[in-house]
Amino acid sequence: MTFPKNFLWGGATASAQYEGGFNQGGRGKSQLDFIDFVPNVNRENSIGTDDMSLERFLKIRENEADYNLPYRRGADFYNHYKEDIALFAEMGFKTYRMSISWCRIFPTGEEKEPNQEGLQFYHNVFDELHKYGIEPLVTMIHYENPLPLTEKYNGWEDKRLIDLFVKYSKVLIDEYKDKVKYWITFNEINATLSTPYVGAGIFVEKSKKNHLSVCYQALHHQLIASALTVEYAHRVAPQCMIGCMIARLECYAETCSPADVEATMIEDQINLSFFDVMARGYYPKSMLNYFRDNDISFDYVENYQEILKNNTVDFLAFSYYMTYVVSADPSKAENPGNLVKSLVNPYIEVSEWGWGIDPTGLRVTLNKIYDKYRLPMFIVENGLGAVDTLETDGTVHDDYRINYLREHVKAMDKALDDGVELLGYTTWGCIDICSASFADMTKRYGFIYVDADDYGKGTYDRYRKDSFYWYKKVIASNGESID
Repeated sequence: MTFPKNFLWGGATASAQYEGGFNQGGRGKSQLDFIDFVPNVNRENSIGTDDMSLERFLKIRENEADYNLPYRRGADFYNHYKEDIALFAEMGFKTYRMSISWCRIFPTGEEKEPNQEGLQFYHNVFDELHKYGIEPLVTMIHYENPLPLTEKYNGWEDKRLIDLFVKYSKVLIDEYKDKVKYWITFNEINATLSTPYVGAGIFVEKSKKNHLSVCYQALHHQLIASALTVEYAHRVAPQCMIGCMIARLECYAETCSPADVEATMIEDQINLSFFDVMARGYYPKSMLNYFRDNDISFDYVENYQEILKNNTVDFLAFSYYMTYVVSADPSKAENPGNLVKSLVNPYIEVSEWGWGIDPTGLRVTLNKIYDKYRLPMFIVENGLGAVDTLETDGTVHDDYRINYLREHVKAMDKALDDGVELLGYTTWGCIDICSASFADMTKRYGFIYVDADDYGKGTYDRYRKDSFYWYKKVIASNGESID
């Protein structure tokens, strides 16, 4: 195997899905606190929870007690962080990717001074990680905007969120720059295109712009906020590395028809355009043409070209779960069981939720990204959501997860041998958390089982799965032992 000596093996979670403690420590409410659980009766044919509509939000907002709001409790890391970090250390984690809850630091997003209880909580977490020699990899925002910014400004559609976020990000850098070396500004920044409420705290219905225009307006503001954060980090914390992140969606043409290949090229350009802006410092001509051809217009921030050009990132991070298939024919049937709607790929297996399992695609995408940008990379999400069974003796047998991860580790090894520069690998949901797809606990990703159901019932005790011991062996051998 070719994993470098200092390769950062670890796991990843998000504050909204994991942290809990929503009414503790002075935390405010986030827009994700209002996503309710809807039973998933047909897993393999469902793409997941639809993005929040304004009508649905208002109903939940007015009658909160009548809804099951799972993001508020997560897996209760807030009260279990010492126990959980000890388990991560037992597995041998070199790094742990986590996010900070903006509304735990600035409860409404508009306070002049940060919440000291919130700041101290993350100091405690970082100190606990360092006690075991685990390097924090911190995402500043993982889909979690303070609720008042959605209600007052329609989220990131309003450019005033730029200054509010930069105020927050500067506090994080000032406060934790000696405890956190690796930073990511926005989680899966491109997700706003498919889930505007989740990704940017916006209701498209409230905007005067068309759907894509309001999404790209919000994204433009996020890209500016990210660049300004990079500028500050480079200036006051040069010892740190600050990166960006997208949901990587490697795609294949359905046929070798030139029309299918062209359609696939455009899909890929859209996906990678966010790296172009954050790593190269400009909107590529392909995206400007895409805006022109699809009636997408938005207001650019003053001096945006200079801001983007002068503040590019140090590394590229991405999530990788699946690949998808593209056709130029809009009448083709679509399989909804993916992160994005896709034609069925007959050459790969699928998970219980219909997500395509394609480890070879990971090698392909690592090579493609490195060839294009020549920056170090971090795979910060990769994993298999499945239904796990806790046996009476406290064991969980999840060979299916081990098999999935093993093949992706092999793909990383091949890409490293190809010459790509890869900093580390953090599997998604290294401990069971509230699923983003369905806001449930039925769909589990972790090496550690959390005894909680979709309705919050359970002991919240932690149990090691078979994959826990497998990953421990992988890390201890630096990827040499994967069987």
